[in-house]
Parts: sequence; C-alpha cells; structure tokens
Amino acid sequence: MIGKISGRIEYRTTDHVLIDVRGVGYLVYCSERTLAALPGTGEVAALYTDLLVREDVLQLFGFQTLVEKEWHRLLTSVQGVGAKASLAILGTLGPDGVSRAIALGDWNAVKAAKGVGPKIAQRVVLDLKDKAPSVMAMGGTMAQAQGESAADFDVIEPAAAPAKTAASPPNASAQAEALSALANLGYAPGDAAGAVAQAAGEQEGADTPTLIRAALKLLAPKG
Repeated sequence: MIGKISGRIEYRTTDHVLIDVRGVGYLVYCSERTLAALPGTGEVAALYTDLLVREDVLQLFGFQTLVEKEWHRLLTSVQGVGAKASLAILGTLGPDGVSRAIALGDWNAVKAAKGVGPKIAQRVVLDLKDKAPSVMAMGGTMAQAQGESAADFDVIEPAAAPAKTAASPPNASAQAEALSALANLGYAPGDAAGAVAQAAGEQEGADTPTLIRAALKLLAPKG
C-alpha cells in the first residue's frame, strides 16, 4: 500500500497531478480543493494517498490530511459512492464541512456536490452519521500533530523547496476537545457531534470553552 508520496510536481490537470518521486512519476487524483491548494508545477508537494485496486485499474488518490483521507475511505464505503463522487463531495465541502454536514444530518449540503443526487446524499448522511464523532475527534488530533510536524515530509532533492501543506481548520482541536468534554458529561456521541458541529459553524474559530458552552445550550431541553 502506498500511504504517502512526496516529490516534484511535473504537470497538473483538472483532476490529477503527476508527481516525480526519484525518477518515477505517479499520477495522483485529487479533489478540486486539494488541487487548488497544491504548489505550482516544478515545486515539491506531499500527499497522503489511497490506492484503488481493481482488475482493470490501479489509481492513486491524494489528500492533504489524514482526516480528508479517512473521509474518502468512509464515503466510498457507502453504496453508490465511488471515488469520483467522494472527491466531488470533499472538493465541495472540505473534510471539516463533510464532518459538519453529516453530524447535522444536512444531506442538502452533500447534494451540492457535482454528480451527487438526493438519494445518494441521504444515504451518505444516514450511513455515516455514527462515524462523524470519531472523525471529528481525529481532526483535532491530526491538527495538533501536523502543526508540530508540517515540515517533516521527506524532501526528495536537496535543493527542493519545503512542501506546502494544507492549513488545518482553525478550531479543529477545539472541536475535538469539546466532543471529549461532552462525552465525559454523558452525552451520546451523535448528539454531541451535531451540537459541536453547529456551534463551530456559527462561531468560526471559537475556542474550546466557547464551543462547549454553545453546544450545551443547543443540547439543553427545549421548553
């Protein structure tokens, strides 16, 4: 399994890039969002990858973060969602937006992706709703880890420029910590994830205490 590659971008198209790794060129398919964030041709890039193996094809898909890669894995586990649809969803919403949409049951947001109809969007939300809390928590963990080691990707050539990596969502760690706090208070993971996702969407960049307070208000009994 090829889990990550780093090398020089030889050329790019609308849906993939060719990355030269020690003289071997890898075609890596990416979402529009990921492609837009990559450096220009001739520069060094690093991507986490997922390898699709079928009788008639071997395809590599590239992701800026492990959270994006994990959502791709989960999205393609849903019946009717192939790699193309998964990349369309991630390209439209981003991994943080996918977490929020699924935690909130917002299938209309998923349907906004090109080529994704209402039935598939509803199935994505229903099938993955219970998975959202763990991926959201993973987002906080990876944001911290990547913040410490964003420059640790292997550089293929001594003269190569540092690889560019995606900026993590500003409150990814705060969301993970808020989820953990609500779980410790006894709230169900799905309810907690929905409340944290809504709070994070309404208060972009909020810190942990702010998210916890907002989520608790949303979870409080109405009436």
